[in-house]
Amino acid sequence: MSLLSACASSGGDGQSKAKAGKKTAKNPLGVNDTAKMEFVLFDGGFGKEYAQDAVKIYQKDFPKAQVKFSATQKIQSTLQPRFNEGNPPDLIDNSGAEQMDMGVLVGKNQLSDLTPLLDAPSYDDPSKKVRDTLRPGIVEMGQFDGNPVWIMYYAYTVYGVWYSQKALDSLDAEYPKTWDEMLQVCAKAKKKGMAGWTYAGKYPYYIPFSLYPMIGKVGGVDVLNAIDNLEPNAWKHPAVKACFEAYYELFKKGYILKGTPGLDHIQSQTAWAKGEALFIPNGSWVENESANVIPADFNLAVSAPSGIDSSDKMPFGTIWASGGEPFIVPSKAANPEGGMEQLRIMLSEASSKNFTSKVKSLSAYNGGTDGIELTPGLKSGVAALKLAGTNVVNPRLQDWYVQLQKEKIGVGALGEMMAGRLTPAEAIKKIQGYADEAAKDTTIKHYKHQ
Repeated sequence: MSLLSACASSGGDGQSKAKAGKKTAKNPLGVNDTAKMEFVLFDGGFGKEYAQDAVKIYQKDFPKAQVKFSATQKIQSTLQPRFNEGNPPDLIDNSGAEQMDMGVLVGKNQLSDLTPLLDAPSYDDPSKKVRDTLRPGIVEMGQFDGNPVWIMYYAYTVYGVWYSQKALDSLDAEYPKTWDEMLQVCAKAKKKGMAGWTYAGKYPYYIPFSLYPMIGKVGGVDVLNAIDNLEPNAWKHPAVKACFEAYYELFKKGYILKGTPGLDHIQSQTAWAKGEALFIPNGSWVENESANVIPADFNLAVSAPSGIDSSDKMPFGTIWASGGEPFIVPSKAANPEGGMEQLRIMLSEASSKNFTSKVKSLSAYNGGTDGIELTPGLKSGVAALKLAGTNVVNPRLQDWYVQLQKEKIGVGALGEMMAGRLTPAEAIKKIQGYADEAAKDTTIKHYKHQ
């Protein structure tokens, strides 16, 4: 997760492009079979084995090509200079704390449009285009304005409230559907010496993983769209007020694990896995990232957020699910066809199954779970998606305005509110101010729901 945003610029003379290869049924993107292909992966919660396995398939398909694969946690400091010099790699997993700002990269024309990949035949079935094999929302997420698709999100993340079913059972409780029920469950937990909630206090932009879909559930998807569009007074909607006040009650009633504001994501997840807190807002990567601390009998589960009451605009089960792990092909890559072909391989059923079984996450490929024994968290995520049906929301602030979402809304306001240093009214006023500043800032590109 990023606290930094990129200062992309488009200097440098660039590198010479590899001559395109011949398009055939087996090589629909026309990859030059002797051209070097370079792939840089973010070395994070998903590890690198799934990508290395896909690279082996590329090497088998193009035995004369030299492939350079590397993994780093420092995406921006490693690659920004190469963008500036005009010699970026062919494929990048632009993720992690040093993620380069997507809005900036798109705004400065530094990415290739991935439409040729999406319109190419899928790796498994030539009668199906790649785009027809993807989960709902993946293509749209990669768009910013109009038709070009700049990003291929490879993982499919279910965001929500994560918990131990075993712990919930021990309280003789069910997952709460309304906020009154949530407070009752937290009171039960407190009596047993367990906090109701914890979260990544040092990175409070994790809080929106359950707070934003709750706002959508309470006020409808239009409220979230208005927030994404940086519309005046979007944050002053009654649904935002109701949800902020609900979360603030967790602080006021002492239901948040003591010391949470000082914990990072790993420390808060560890405390939660040890049973010190019942609920944590997170994404589905948490199962892999915390695998070494989650007990064998934990019975990991995820739920869509609780609502306020029966007046909510959307039903219980409304969840935030969307693409994660953004892959990009730079416009100045020497071998962009090679970068796209590597993605085409990764979007095959076999590579998708390999990813899911190795990293406990769904991929963008719509399927790929048949015959795999799903882990508890993954099974729960699939069930949550089934319950949601079409009630899936996808707030875009974290893609469109990284700094606004993470540093300002997250650290500057939500973190302060949850630590009791701001009231909900003060936090809303502050966030609306940040959003208005971003809307007026002519140095950043602005995006809108089409």
